[in-house]
Amino acid sequence: MELQNIRNFSIIAHIDHGKSTLADRMLEMTGTVEHRKMKEQLLDSMDLERERGITIKMQPVRIAYKEGDSLYELNLIDTPGHIDFAYEVSRSLKAVEGAVLLVDATQGVQAQTISVLGMAEELGLTIIPAVNKVDLAVARVEETKVEIVELIGCKYEDICEVSGKTGQGVDELLKMIVRKVPPPKAHSDTGKGSRALVFDYAYSNHKGLIFYLRVVDGRIRLKDNLFLHAAKEKFSALEIGIFAPEMKPTGELCVGEIGYIVSGVKKLGTTTVGDTVTSEKDSLPPLPGYRSVMPVVWASLYPESQDDFTTLKQALDRLKLQDASLSFEEETSPTLGRGFRCGFLGMLHLEIISERLRREFNLELIVAMPTVSYEVETHKGKEIIYSAALFPDDGTMKGVSEPWVLATVITPPEHLGSVMQLCYEHEAEVGDTVAFGKDRMSVSLLMPLRELMRNFFDKLKSASSGFASLSYELGGLRKADVVRMDVLVADEPVTAFARVISRKRVDEEAQALVESLQKHLPRTQFAYKIQAKALGRIVASRSVSALRKDVTGYLYGGDITRKKKLLEKQKKGKKKMQERGKVNIPQQVFLKVMRGSE
Repeated sequence: MELQNIRNFSIIAHIDHGKSTLADRMLEMTGTVEHRKMKEQLLDSMDLERERGITIKMQPVRIAYKEGDSLYELNLIDTPGHIDFAYEVSRSLKAVEGAVLLVDATQGVQAQTISVLGMAEELGLTIIPAVNKVDLAVARVEETKVEIVELIGCKYEDICEVSGKTGQGVDELLKMIVRKVPPPKAHSDTGKGSRALVFDYAYSNHKGLIFYLRVVDGRIRLKDNLFLHAAKEKFSALEIGIFAPEMKPTGELCVGEIGYIVSGVKKLGTTTVGDTVTSEKDSLPPLPGYRSVMPVVWASLYPESQDDFTTLKQALDRLKLQDASLSFEEETSPTLGRGFRCGFLGMLHLEIISERLRREFNLELIVAMPTVSYEVETHKGKEIIYSAALFPDDGTMKGVSEPWVLATVITPPEHLGSVMQLCYEHEAEVGDTVAFGKDRMSVSLLMPLRELMRNFFDKLKSASSGFASLSYELGGLRKADVVRMDVLVADEPVTAFARVISRKRVDEEAQALVESLQKHLPRTQFAYKIQAKALGRIVASRSVSALRKDVTGYLYGGDITRKKKLLEKQKKGKKKMQERGKVNIPQQVFLKVMRGSE
């Protein structure tokens, strides 16, 4: 395919604005996928993606599109919309020249729309605006178009009207992509040598590492001897192909094209996204890579049985190959044994990873209470604390600093009062509040990342009847007044429930946590207490009553002393169990408490 006939683009949007559905119609209308093989969310390969109706993993696909007498090669990368997976979006945008900015006509421009648009503009991509779901009776097409014009300064008539469900306007959108997105250009001035950017990778037991890449210079052929710059690894191209949407061998990839290379390398941890693949005999310099991903949330994962520790390590290694934003390192807890402290991009990312470990690797896990990183100053100096269980006792610290975030909330004016009250409850500093489009307000916030994790997103949706949206980015560090709260179950400290909380919210948080645990923890043959400890004292306490077994049920008639004797024996047995007893906490309890479920 000639370079002038190649177009590389992504679809970017807020979550649930219809990116995957639009991609389905593009594949169907261009004949890329046969009608009998079509299904909803075709590019979403994971069961979790289909169940939740969200895209978690970006997926490339090549589309052959004919306009007039010309045949075009369109390389589409479908991206996630949730803010936790923004790193996936940033990587996909580095491999393309254009982006379709999709906005739901029933919801209008949302906070995450602005965030992903900023990424695309920073990379200098050509933006093609489109309004989706125009077939719905409640669609606000005209108002949404006005908002887009205000946002990116385009012409009103340049905005495409499409319906990912019915296919309306999709052909016009494809024509707009062909006309407006520039064809790729070779980066090398000399025109000699081959070079490609690795924007993702996968792993196969039989094929080893499979690199997803965009060829920037030259041509890569089957059996070529190649070199990974950052990893300093040599390998041979065992298979080369494109995504159609399944992997289809082609034998070569030319400049400007997006495809895959099977390397045969089975050494885990060999590559990183943003690495450069070059021909072994060429001396072209590496391409600029991606900025390092910074975990936002930290949580410790422990296998329920220590026999599964090795399995958990292998599982995390495998997931790391599919999710470059996951980071982990080994740690040991005195009560839970060996596990891993993992870094995530948000609460949904944590939930998805723990669910995949359970489903795909049959692991039963203990998920510790998520926390952020704190900079703690003691008499020994400054150190970074990632785990609540390792946070120093109150009175032993000179000072603590915590990360803050810069957030933007877009909400209808009638819900502004509820949103402001919620911001106050979460220690946020409210900045500018300005009108955004018709009948909506944009609110700038500064708030602790710790408070954002305290179910702020879910509460925001409740406070605004589902109409508000949120985007955020990390800011700097600020002084914090926080303390560690420990949880004791049957007088045994459970490090997975330890958390770092604001000093002024100690009583409120302690009461809420022990009440939640009282609801979810199983009853046993003996009574036990659930206690929250902070500031050197027990702050809240609840009791779980024992299960009662009728040990006299088989008796009939006879002297009452027989029954009393059995009941006394049972009482002594329960006392002995209470002295030695340990409460087994199911995995579901950790997940429910982590989510704040009632």
